[in-house]
Amino acid sequence: MNPASFDDYRELARRRLPRMFFEYVDGGSFNETTLRSNSDDLAAVKLRQRVLVDTSAVNTAISVFGQCMSMPVGLAPVGVAGLFARRGEVQAARAAKVAGVPMCLSTIGICSVEEVSAAAAPPWFQLYMLKDRGYMRELLARARTAGSPVLLFTVDMAATGGRYRDYRNGGIVANNGGMAWAERMRQGMLRPRWSWDVFCRGRPLLPGNLAAALPEDASINDALVWVGGNMDRTVSWKDLDFVRENWDGPLVLKGILDPEDARSAAKAGVDGIVVSNHGGRQLDGVSSSIAALPRVADAAGGLEIFLDSGVRNGLDVLRALAMGARAVFLGRAWAWALAAGGEAMVARMLGSIRAELTAAMILSGCTDVAHATRDLIDGPPRG
Repeated sequence: MNPASFDDYRELARRRLPRMFFEYVDGGSFNETTLRSNSDDLAAVKLRQRVLVDTSAVNTAISVFGQCMSMPVGLAPVGVAGLFARRGEVQAARAAKVAGVPMCLSTIGICSVEEVSAAAAPPWFQLYMLKDRGYMRELLARARTAGSPVLLFTVDMAATGGRYRDYRNGGIVANNGGMAWAERMRQGMLRPRWSWDVFCRGRPLLPGNLAAALPEDASINDALVWVGGNMDRTVSWKDLDFVRENWDGPLVLKGILDPEDARSAAKAGVDGIVVSNHGGRQLDGVSSSIAALPRVADAAGGLEIFLDSGVRNGLDVLRALAMGARAVFLGRAWAWALAAGGEAMVARMLGSIRAELTAAMILSGCTDVAHATRDLIDGPPRG
């Protein structure tokens, strides 16, 4: 297959990955209502087609927190991406560097922040707040030392959403007993190319940022169970003081859907927010990110506004910008490309996003992403 769209990369990933890993990325929580709404509501945002506008010069570049981005797109933090391709976070970071966009490394990435920084460029760093504050201080110090320019603090993980697909398919965080382990082995054997590339050649297969906190004989499932058990439900707005004490760079809160929370974020003095429902993987039945975006953006004052969840192509990028986002983060899009063919496919996907964004700008008469406002929208969006 010669992939051209999100669905093409998804299909290539489905063919290559063991089913448990494909379902882990593809699925959402509960009945996946919000998962579907994320993409459906974006597609329902109608752009105005404009003609006879001089679009001989089109600018897609922006500057965020002093960092130049060739287009308003970044790679969102995706947990255990090193299970989709060998040393997957490094491959994705290399593609992002060449494309001139940031990559944000998950706390539970297989590759550590030091490995990614040395092999590609210092990534933005995503933080889950764990109960062990001493370890959190150490982790933030490591990210600073590695040169990470921005911290994304994920705030929508007080509990893990019920992900039915993981349970049904013996997924990597499903506690189904011995039969699940046997099923996982069977799935790996059915994907010999993946098994050789990732399971055999891609070791170690534990989250590099957390390896020091795990037993030497821990499996990836053990690691994720440990992470889930150490999520701190006591975290509140006052804990931002702890983060600020240990991080002096830009701080962005990821997982804001409610205008009241956006106002609280602005009062707390953070630098930005990501309007996000975790890709439909947490509380099912909540608003899609794009439907929440205008209300949240209006409430957030002067904060930098980003969006993730549901973005599949360059048209979606322009839709999100017009609705109030400064930039968007791609999650599943780069995970599928990575699984489909590693760094080369991630680079190809980013090139397609750039070409689609440019075409959408030309056909809507927008010559600069800085001028992508709600004037580009034809009527109110559905949702």
